[in-house]
Amino acid sequence: MEPHDEWFYNTATGEVERGKVSGSLNRMGPYPTREAAAEAYARAADRNKAWDAADRAWNDEE
Repeated sequence: MEPHDEWFYNTATGEVERGKVSGSLNRMGPYPTREAAAEAYARAADRNKAWDAADRAWNDEE
């Protein structure tokens, strides 16, 4: 995949960008498609919720 074919999600603006347009602190990716980049933040949020729930369950079992 060429660098210009990569897609990124900008966490500061909520925009999908083609290539490394924004700085690395506000950039998630790369993703192979625009759609995958657009869904990246929501997928990450869902995973974080699941991991937080697993952490709470683990800590409650001790």
